[in-house]
Amino acid sequence: MSFLNPQSWPRAILHFDGDAFFTSVEQAVHPTLKGRPVVTGKERGIIACASYEAKALGISRGLALHEARRQCPQLVVLPSDYETYSLYSKRMFHIARRYTPMVEEYSIDEGFADLTGLRRVFHASYEEIARRIQSEIQAELDITVSIGLSLSKSLAKLASKYRKPKGFTAIQGGAAIGEFLRQIPLEKVWGFGPNTVGLLTKHGLATAADFIGRPEAWAERLLGKVGRELWGELRGESLYPVSTEEKPPSCTISKCKTFTAVSSDPEFIWAKLVRNVESALIKARRHHLMAGGAAVMLRRADYRQSGLETRLSRATSASHEILPVVRLLFQELMETGAAYRSTMVILCRLVPETSLQYELFEDPVRAHRLETLNLAVDAINSRYGKHTLSLATGLFLGHHGKTDRDDQPIRKTRLLPGETARQRLKTPRLFLPV
Repeated sequence: MSFLNPQSWPRAILHFDGDAFFTSVEQAVHPTLKGRPVVTGKERGIIACASYEAKALGISRGLALHEARRQCPQLVVLPSDYETYSLYSKRMFHIARRYTPMVEEYSIDEGFADLTGLRRVFHASYEEIARRIQSEIQAELDITVSIGLSLSKSLAKLASKYRKPKGFTAIQGGAAIGEFLRQIPLEKVWGFGPNTVGLLTKHGLATAADFIGRPEAWAERLLGKVGRELWGELRGESLYPVSTEEKPPSCTISKCKTFTAVSSDPEFIWAKLVRNVESALIKARRHHLMAGGAAVMLRRADYRQSGLETRLSRATSASHEILPVVRLLFQELMETGAAYRSTMVILCRLVPETSLQYELFEDPVRAHRLETLNLAVDAINSRYGKHTLSLATGLFLGHHGKTDRDDQPIRKTRLLPGETARQRLKTPRLFLPV
């Protein structure tokens, strides 16, 4: 195999990945939890994130809480505090942007940064710059991240996952790429799903090195354009640029909410579904998109689920236009007396707002008034908190039995003077016993 000159560093791409991010944030704001097995996800009944202390005891993400408590009686179970996680995420990305404006927020706990050309600016090697970012995140936020540094996004992401927690792996190029990829199974490659791995395995491949050892034309013939791009990325060619743009949803927008206790109350279940619709449409409007279709899914207490999809007569982002259709789907799916645990709505056939066209007998004046109403609702909610202003159906959200899964994060129960349930200071709070 021939690779890029290891001394050239044509690109220097950094990937930083938070170590057990949710539980690390909880341990940062609640120092008494450090060193203890901590998990989040109390509101769902399923573990959303497990600290490394919990992982060492065999506790993993996706495990039912009752099973986790049986395995580890000393387990600390917390409700997810997504507001605080988001604040920590913003500060983590802010630290990366001190060094380069080319930062991509890939998810709440991981991102990419393009360091190319910054050695002269900071009088340091790319490895030293990457370590500075890593150490500043730990010093200022009291959480750790694992770092991967290489010539492409695909290699950098593999490198950051290679040593966790608080790992640092740099793959400069040349023979180092081949040596590294020989240790990486196909299922670890970013972009290879189970079906792709199964297909490659049938062709006698086992590692990422086996994949890049085949000709480029072979990879493209088998996997198409994506296969060719991943082949190049894994060989050190930067084909996926670091993007600073917020990525709009490419296919669908989905919102799902699991109840803290199963319910057979149709008014409560409908209210949950309406809240999902409102949340999905808020996201659609934020990205200047409209939905041309919608799907509804209901999941029963025994985890069986059913769903229906329909196409709208005209794409819209207004709840008053889409809810009558969603109501018909709900009535078709809802079984009287059955107990349900979650609802989901999926907005599909997304189109840009600029592509809106009215039919001959439609009422453009009413549509414009709904658009103005949505803008006013979004402005109020942006200022005072999501769902501060919402449909009256939300009044039925309180019609369900309370359980310990309804427990709120401390941040929402210990309010500072002037804070409300919907409006709080956008800064993390440290909770210390005194």
